[in-house]
Amino acid sequence: MLGFLPGKISLYREAFLPKSAMRLQDQPGRFNNERLEYLGDAILDAIVADYLFRKFPEFDEGLMSQLRARIVKRKTLDYLAVQVGIPDLIPATVLAASNSKHLFGNTLEAFIGAIYIDRGYRMARRFFIRRILNKYVDPEKLVKKDPDYKSRIIEWAQKKRIEVLFNTLEEQPTGLKSPSFVATIYLNQEKKGTGRGSSKKEAEQQAAREALSKVRSR
Repeated sequence: MLGFLPGKISLYREAFLPKSAMRLQDQPGRFNNERLEYLGDAILDAIVADYLFRKFPEFDEGLMSQLRARIVKRKTLDYLAVQVGIPDLIPATVLAASNSKHLFGNTLEAFIGAIYIDRGYRMARRFFIRRILNKYVDPEKLVKKDPDYKSRIIEWAQKKRIEVLFNTLEEQPTGLKSPSFVATIYLNQEKKGTGRGSSKKEAEQQAAREALSKVRSR
């Protein structure tokens, strides 16, 4: 899958152990991929931003921001993870124990984080662009698909010179439930929408969607 020989195998093993599965297996002390997922999320943002900037010199900042958000959103990452074979590398016990809605996409992010730590940004970028983006993503078609509410509300607020603030909190899970997130959006310190989701991004998208519907109805 990688196209190169990995150096630190332990990093890649860690990338395929989600926190949700460890919690359900009552193994809170074991390492999990949460930190690698966090890192991979940031690295993916940089890779996709760099890719779009170089490939589409005619695209303005707003369009590139929308495209980047759509490529790195959980639904798209879930799809890309399946295409590249990520589910086949997740241990069966982990698949059975985890009830994370975006297990595959989150694991892909952790996988990118592992590549970055192991071989650096250049190799992580080459892997994601050559083996995933170029094969499975058509940016020009993607721009016409489902809207990215967060980017749209931010773009609208910038034009109106309105301050946008998202306040996103993680709800503590109970029993066998995975953690969920609640996001609230404020426009000029006025609450305009709330949203819930299994990830921070999903919750913020729902909050942004509600805010957009309110500002359009004025």
